[in-house]
Amino acid sequence: MHTEKIYYEDYELGASRETVGRTITETDFVVHAGHTGDFFPHHLDAEFCKTLPFGQRIAHGTMVFSIGIGLTASVINPVAFSYGYDRLRFIRPVFIGDTIHTRVTISDKKPDPKRPGKGQVIERCEIINQKDETVLATDHILLVDMKDAA
Repeated sequence: MHTEKIYYEDYELGASRETVGRTITETDFVVHAGHTGDFFPHHLDAEFCKTLPFGQRIAHGTMVFSIGIGLTASVINPVAFSYGYDRLRFIRPVFIGDTIHTRVTISDKKPDPKRPGKGQVIERCEIINQKDETVLATDHILLVDMKDAA
């Protein structure tokens, strides 16, 4: 991880990057359940899940989001900060043993209507499994300083 100033003007529409992969484990399921209090059987009860269409335990969507977004945290940008996430969708299930990585693409940018000297940069985040299937998608909104305001 390193620090780099990346101003609003430096972001290019369509620019894309991909993270390294991360394999989802049994420990991930148990720790996430403990952190969130989500002990629903479709996450933790293997015998119950054998009776369901997928036949196995399904990862918590919030865990897939947390891990997938965490993989993107590789640069500290002191002139930008996260404004939140929009359009979060759980597209396909993730199972123990699946390996995920994240593709980040700059999909939009515009001056921030409330904050002169700042712009909004939208990063389309797609979390992808080892079969090259998108399992989760969301838009990450960044508030970024403009060079003229610096």
